[in-house]
Amino acid sequence: MNNKDEVAVLFVCMGNICRSPTAQGVFQAMVDEQGLGNRILVDSAGTHSYHIGSRPDIRSRDTALSHGVDLTDLEARQFESDDFHSFDFLLAMDYSNLSIMSSMQTDGARARLDLMLDYSDKFKQREVPDPYFGDGGFELVFDMISDASAGLLRHIKQQYSL
Repeated sequence: MNNKDEVAVLFVCMGNICRSPTAQGVFQAMVDEQGLGNRILVDSAGTHSYHIGSRPDIRSRDTALSHGVDLTDLEARQFESDDFHSFDFLLAMDYSNLSIMSSMQTDGARARLDLMLDYSDKFKQREVPDPYFGDGGFELVFDMISDASAGLLRHIKQQYSL
């Protein structure tokens, strides 16, 4: 999926229609803003197959768009064990998805598996809450993801001298 000159990042939640596509869009916007689009590959996936082929939830799209991030062209896909070999960073939104991903890890995997909020400076929580079944929470999720994305990008730039 990527070559040795690229750093590949995959964001993962349960259905790949709320949190992880938001993270993909936010992080991609930050990467592009810093002129690193040719050096950092960004994608997202879900641990469950509920929404394969679906666009992000309209509430996630609307929240992101209100912050200048367009998620319209994203499409849900399912996380697979090959992702451990195709990506350098696998970022789970919560412990449940982290556990599922960890159980799928194969020998020789190159990916680093972390929680998204491990890179947050502002939020002390470890998990990005799933806003899907609630009426609100999309703004909070966007803020959490934005903060953690900035921290992740700083980390990658430092680690890879970008």
